[in-house]
Amino acid sequence: MKKTSAVRKILPTLLLPALLFTVTVARSQEFGGNPPSIKWKQVNTPAARIIFPAGMDSAGLRVANIVQQMNGLIKPTIGLKQKQVSIVLQNQTTIANGYVGLAPFRSEFFLTPEQNSFDIGSLPWAQQLAIHEFRHVQQYNNFNVGVSHVLHILFGEGGQALGNDLSVPNWFFEGDAVFNETHVSGQGRGRLPWFFNGYRALWAADRDYSYMKLRNGSYVDFTPDHYPLGYMLVSYGREKYGDNLWKNVTHDAAAFKGGFYPFQRAINKYTGTDFKTFTNNGLSHFKEVFKDDEKTPAAKNKHFDADREYPAYINDSTLIYMKSPYDHIPAFVILTGNRERKISTRSSSLDNYFNYHDGQVVYATYRPDARWGYRNYSELMILDIASGKEHRITQKTKYFSPAFSPDGKRIVVAQVATSGASELHLLNTDGQLIKVLPNPQHLFYTYPQFYGDDQLVAAVRNPQGKMTLALIDIASGNAKYLVPFSYRPIGFTTVKNNDVYFTQTEDVNDRLFVLKLKDNQCFELLPTGHDTGIGHYQPAVANNKLAWVGFTAFGYQINEVNKKDLKWIDAGPQYVRHLPTMGISALGRDSSADMLTEVVDKPLPVVPYSKGHGLFNFHSIIPNISDPNYSFAITGENVLNTFQSQISFDYNRNEGYKQFGFDAIYGALYPFISVGVDYTLDRRQFYKGSYVYWNETSVHGGLEVPLNFSAGKHSTGLTFGSDLYFNQTHFQQGNAQQFKDRNYAYLNNYISFSNQGLVAKQNIYPMLAQSLSLNYKAGVSGGAATQLLAQGTFYFPGLTTNHSLVINVAHQQKGKNNVIGFSNDFPFSKGYTAESLDDMNKVGLNYHFPFAYPDAGFGNIVYLLRLRGQLFFDYTRATADNFFTNGAGFKQNFRSTGAAVFFDTKFFNQNSISFGIRYSRLLDDDFFGGTGRNRIELVLPVTFF
Repeated sequence: MKKTSAVRKILPTLLLPALLFTVTVARSQEFGGNPPSIKWKQVNTPAARIIFPAGMDSAGLRVANIVQQMNGLIKPTIGLKQKQVSIVLQNQTTIANGYVGLAPFRSEFFLTPEQNSFDIGSLPWAQQLAIHEFRHVQQYNNFNVGVSHVLHILFGEGGQALGNDLSVPNWFFEGDAVFNETHVSGQGRGRLPWFFNGYRALWAADRDYSYMKLRNGSYVDFTPDHYPLGYMLVSYGREKYGDNLWKNVTHDAAAFKGGFYPFQRAINKYTGTDFKTFTNNGLSHFKEVFKDDEKTPAAKNKHFDADREYPAYINDSTLIYMKSPYDHIPAFVILTGNRERKISTRSSSLDNYFNYHDGQVVYATYRPDARWGYRNYSELMILDIASGKEHRITQKTKYFSPAFSPDGKRIVVAQVATSGASELHLLNTDGQLIKVLPNPQHLFYTYPQFYGDDQLVAAVRNPQGKMTLALIDIASGNAKYLVPFSYRPIGFTTVKNNDVYFTQTEDVNDRLFVLKLKDNQCFELLPTGHDTGIGHYQPAVANNKLAWVGFTAFGYQINEVNKKDLKWIDAGPQYVRHLPTMGISALGRDSSADMLTEVVDKPLPVVPYSKGHGLFNFHSIIPNISDPNYSFAITGENVLNTFQSQISFDYNRNEGYKQFGFDAIYGALYPFISVGVDYTLDRRQFYKGSYVYWNETSVHGGLEVPLNFSAGKHSTGLTFGSDLYFNQTHFQQGNAQQFKDRNYAYLNNYISFSNQGLVAKQNIYPMLAQSLSLNYKAGVSGGAATQLLAQGTFYFPGLTTNHSLVINVAHQQKGKNNVIGFSNDFPFSKGYTAESLDDMNKVGLNYHFPFAYPDAGFGNIVYLLRLRGQLFFDYTRATADNFFTNGAGFKQNFRSTGAAVFFDTKFFNQNSISFGIRYSRLLDDDFFGGTGRNRIELVLPVTFF
């Protein structure tokens, strides 16, 4: 016991400095991601500055009013501190997301909603983001206390992010925000059964994983993310101990009161219960809510199998569906009897939805814009299941949930415009637009399906976020509502003859219903046999059979029954009810409950927002290691993320130089424009048997064009650019008599290309990938000099799944009698001390493989997810003219072989860090380094903060 206690005291002292270099605070930011044609406007309130594209005034005003009116009512439950945040509304993307980040302090709302209302809910998306994300703003404002505040003083906003990350678990951030969205609205994820499906499935299978496993995840077992865990513990805490509990707990935690484990200590202080008991009690509360779930225990050693989703009948005995295991990328699979046959891997997509008709599949694929990172598309792909070949039929569209007409000649899709408007589009199978349906009722359409030739059925949301099924006339766009509007989500519609099958939330479950369109009668469908999984989703209907998907601890699984075995229950008015609170009465016990319905759209001034506002926004002091470079930078970034600047100190291990610099880059135009100035001490180069040392001043400017050609099943990027450097060189004492000071200018030209296939969760590297780069430096004044560096890395499948063979090659050639000493970035053989020589060539062979998935940790400090090995052989051939003092040349091989073990870990239950220990056996002398042939190195992370 004493030994364990001592280790726990020492280990944090060692880990905290390491984590200072490894905590990531960047979220979903895209530098220079919007085209310059977008004009920006703003609404400025004390709590938030809402920045939005021109034409999005209604969304900007609505968000501003929600934030302003909500801020005063709910601040007391987290704290009273307030600092204005900038919230940028992004309308060019197809991704439904949002974040609040420090370093810099800002928020972005990505305004395209999901089709799946069971997942996030059906509230108007900008409003949902406002009530969720602004809670994060309040959290950050009030967590700038104690040690976190000291870190803020020392390292800026990045320092506070580090302190908050180490002291307050990420489950609290998201659980508290989900509680807020549920508390102030009539919906919220805390009322949605889908949100709890992961834990319900684990409980039903008697999978009582440890707290550390639930927090950190697994490569072999399904574990829910931290959102539902956070909501269950946060809501239980408020229910049991009052609305001020978390304000007190997080204040003490962020301040690091009591030292290490501050959050756990604060829980004990304010609840009188130790942390383990508190978490067990919180989870037990919700276990009781879902105690009627059918138990589905499986073998103790069974791991995650695969998600099988969106079944469709080819005939009564054959299904097609999407299969997504952890070790392979998602693929279309046909099931006949008990035999699965893979048709084709799926292209990159935002979800697994597809529609089938007569041998063809249509689905929406994700494609980024070639230049602008915030702009991306959802385009339609048609797959022929006989040949396995697919082709894209639309370009630069924002289409979702496509469905074939009964004759297979037309396709209906839900379109979400950059204005936020939802539309239904009719296309032919070549992707040509036939008709845009009017939307006089301002509905948001999800999962449209044809009903005959002149009508559609869709699950729709009204402007308040309530849902119903609608029968839509194709000619006029008018919608007839088939069931009462409510906040209960509806979706996954499918039409067979005169019946529409769908899923709708009913109390604590998502259930399967059928609506008979001829007489408008609605029934719940209950299977009479065994039902695998939680929930009834994605119904598929054949002549005699019905299939649906339920969630289990081993993935989404398909259930199938004969229609005659279904029990039909009249779904009359008794089914129209409010969403459940899951036993949390705290959701409705103060004046801010359901306040979203009370928000008044007051007129607020809308004025232009200058793209030049706050360009130099220095926010953090960030250490960084990317061997051989070690740096310390004061970094800045404006709110629109179009201008980045930094003041830095850099140490290069290869050459031993120290560099002070200023750099800035502007990314709002087609080429990035960069400028900078550096002052470098102790540059060196090996010359005729000894080192020559000098200092230099460098001024540079350049252009860079980043391009993203990703599409289909490949991620492809191309970047090229050129920088002009002007250097002033001053040789140090001892070399000044031999070498004269000089000024020179050179061009740094570069191009890099990467291409890779999609990657599954367990894959260490893509099955096939290529990365190529060329860098050519050439003097243009003050002396002739050249240096060419070419590198290539090629990834191939290994002997078994998740193994990878990686081959890297490199060539560096310096001009004869160079009078300019260029920096050395050549990837020398592992284990050797590197030096920059005239001609260097390298071939490296690397074999990577996983060999253990421990899923085990220690003291909520470190958790080990995976162990993987690397076997390698490196060969470098280096030559140099006039190398020795007598003018003789130099030639030598630098060969090494060895192995490494890499540890994929989580620290403090949330920070992903991979590091390794590498043994290198040198097969040749280390001419520029130490003696001995055996080298052991610690391979540290290469990304920081």
